[in-house]
Amino acid sequence: MAGYLIKDTTKEEREQLVAESLGNISASCDGCSAGIVEMYQAYIDGKKELRDINMEFHARYVSGSEQPERTGCTIY
Repeated sequence: MAGYLIKDTTKEEREQLVAESLGNISASCDGCSAGIVEMYQAYIDGKKELRDINMEFHARYVSGSEQPERTGCTIY
């Protein structure tokens, strides 16, 4: 794989990259893995770069900006 940018990867490569980065995403020990995978779906689909997704997540975490109420560890 040449890089991580959408323009440099195929959808299959992006799926593999996310799966390898997150580790065992099929584990359902506490239900968190599904939420994490959903967070990166826009990258896998070629709609949003990894950097943008991570920056948005971090901005919500630091600022505490108004977001949907979270239950458990799910992102959405």
